[in-house]
Amino acid sequence: MTLTRRTVLRGAGATLALAATAARPVWAVADLDLGGGVRVTTLSDGNLVLPRDFILGPMPEAEVAPILARHGIEGPQLTPECNVTLMRDGERVVLFDAGAGAAFQASTGRLGQALDAAGIDPGEVTHVVFTHGHPDHLWGVLDDFDEPLFYNAAHMIGRGERDYWTDPATVDSIGAARTAFAVGAARRLEAIEGVTSFFDDGEEILPGVAARLTPGHTPGHMSFQIGGGSEQVMVVGDAIGNHHVGFERPDLPSGSDQDQTLGAVTRAGLLDQIAGAQMRLIGFHLPGGGIGHAERIDGGYRYVPEGA
Repeated sequence: MTLTRRTVLRGAGATLALAATAARPVWAVADLDLGGGVRVTTLSDGNLVLPRDFILGPMPEAEVAPILARHGIEGPQLTPECNVTLMRDGERVVLFDAGAGAAFQASTGRLGQALDAAGIDPGEVTHVVFTHGHPDHLWGVLDDFDEPLFYNAAHMIGRGERDYWTDPATVDSIGAARTAFAVGAARRLEAIEGVTSFFDDGEEILPGVAARLTPGHTPGHMSFQIGGGSEQVMVVGDAIGNHHVGFERPDLPSGSDQDQTLGAVTRAGLLDQIAGAQMRLIGFHLPGGGIGHAERIDGGYRYVPEGA
């Protein structure tokens, strides 16, 4: 397996995007060659800007503080990266998630520029596969005219996740802080309904791509196991949402999970599987392009970026 990491900055649009994210690299791209003509790449959609308590609020401060100190995490905000996974196998160009688009946060919505920098036109994308329906994963699926941005692509989402976001009751039950999430997801899923198919846990949704139900962050959140034999990688979406507390104390409840108890159970089980199989993982909000592996430490795990 080979890996290269590079930062691609192209044109005035990249310069503006760089300024908008406080001079952080916009196109933090990492590549994995899984063999058999399968290459997996991460493209940056920018980064989120979140209140610290959105994730850390439910966690015991005394237990979390030393972890954050070890990772240099301080201040009232968190700025996790947003890594969209691209898979190419010679026949298919597959995106796992579509980024945030222009309607969510000013620091996100860079995927179109990243694709351009990587030499990929939206019309070349054959499949868009969603981990879940949160804004930073789904809202970029439409263009400025509310048409599918990836106009030649088949779109795929877990059946349970689709059912949750399209249920009229969701907007009233999700909580005031996430009401806009529900409205936005329902509108976008309706707009792509004619080009969307649905799948369930355990299905091979594309050759060499298996769906794994990893609920808690959202009710129908899916991860995806790519590859065969010893060369495999797990696209975990937001099932593992950060590289610090999420690894060292996966059992702690995260404020970003809609079901915090289930999210913690899922996170611990997923890390156990990944570490036990010595499988690489790709996290949507992990640093440096998001590709790495989980190393067991006393009482938890450590995130090791690929190449470290």
